[in-house]
Amino acid sequence: MTAFHALLSRPFARIFAADAIVRTAYQMGKTPVLPLFAAALGASDILLGLIVSVSTLTGILVKPIVGFLSDRQGRHIWLMLAAALFILMPFGYLFVSTPSELFALRLVHGLATAIFGPVSLALVAEMAGESASPYHASGQRDPSKGRATRMGVFGLARSIGYLLAPVSAAFLLTRMSPQLLFMLTGVIAAIALLPLLAFARDGRGTSGRAGPGERPVSHRPARFRHLVSHFAATLAAASRRPALWVAGGLEMMVNMAAYAVKAFLPLHILASVQGGHGLMLAGLFFSMQEGAHMLMRTPGGMAADRFGRLTVIGLGVLVMAGGLFLLPHLQGDMIIIGALALGAAQGLIFPATLAYVADQSGTAMGTGMGLYGAMRNLGKVVGPVAGGVILAFGSFDDVLVAAASLLLALAMMLAVPAYRQIGTRLLRL
Repeated sequence: MTAFHALLSRPFARIFAADAIVRTAYQMGKTPVLPLFAAALGASDILLGLIVSVSTLTGILVKPIVGFLSDRQGRHIWLMLAAALFILMPFGYLFVSTPSELFALRLVHGLATAIFGPVSLALVAEMAGESASPYHASGQRDPSKGRATRMGVFGLARSIGYLLAPVSAAFLLTRMSPQLLFMLTGVIAAIALLPLLAFARDGRGTSGRAGPGERPVSHRPARFRHLVSHFAATLAAASRRPALWVAGGLEMMVNMAAYAVKAFLPLHILASVQGGHGLMLAGLFFSMQEGAHMLMRTPGGMAADRFGRLTVIGLGVLVMAGGLFLLPHLQGDMIIIGALALGAAQGLIFPATLAYVADQSGTAMGTGMGLYGAMRNLGKVVGPVAGGVILAFGSFDDVLVAAASLLLALAMMLAVPAYRQIGTRLLRL
């Protein structure tokens, strides 16, 4: 069964739909409305960077724990908890009046993605084992075959949200206040309950019936001390896998660059392009970026399955560095060219890194995805904060050059292992 056939399977389609809905709602309240709302409340450049990134700070601590607990207790209960946060937290923005209050609310709101992210990714990584057609010599299906392609297909759900949300939010901001827009995102997120409840009726990821690749869930209450020791042992075992640190470190640095741009580019565009056109251009930039990301995810995953994970990651990092170097030289509507380069790079990098982690996570898929997600989130936090520090002493162009230089150095580091992967693949042909 191909990755596209897997997309049509009932459980996959339901988790895909739920992910697309909650991600669309969440991103509508993030880009470009969040930096603009924070600036309107009087946030400084450094505090603005903290506000944009603090929701991901929650995930650094929470994702490994939630991933581990979903390995033990089943996935669906955690998906429903995340959905409740996606629905309820946006109404809190109606009562925010200071940057410090916005900072605190974003910290709690980040629990939604911190829970939903690793649990949904673990589910999809395990589903890949169900639909993969290649077999081990033992006659069992090999879940790693085509996994990058399948992770790329699932990533389209997130891309749909990132594609629709920025331009939709920019349009709605011309007709309503930021607080009302945040409230609307909670209403939209509630629609995700439909596929999630249907997913529960399938028996996937719920207690009593193990989902694909899951161990049956025990109903015996675990002592807290035993639970903590088991978590520590599982975390230690997962952290000894080199793939986790390589993939997580790579995405951390990529996200440092991408989220520094996401935090400050809207303000840069509004400073250079006045009026409603500037606001729409800021939204269009991120929608076009995600459109390119969306188009490249499945081809990027297929390339990673064929030519090796590190080879494709290295190519994507190089493309992103080139796009960041190019951005300071693009004026007006031409800035969209930079958006296309950044999006294409993400489509090459992200499916390959996800598959690289899943290949070595074994039965602790949730824990592995949680650790990986924590490192991704660290980059999302550090990038905007570092960008705010650079802006305090320089310009937005300095932020772009610093991010591009970091990624260029990373691409050079990947050149040797990528060359070896290509050689190995050619020898197998």
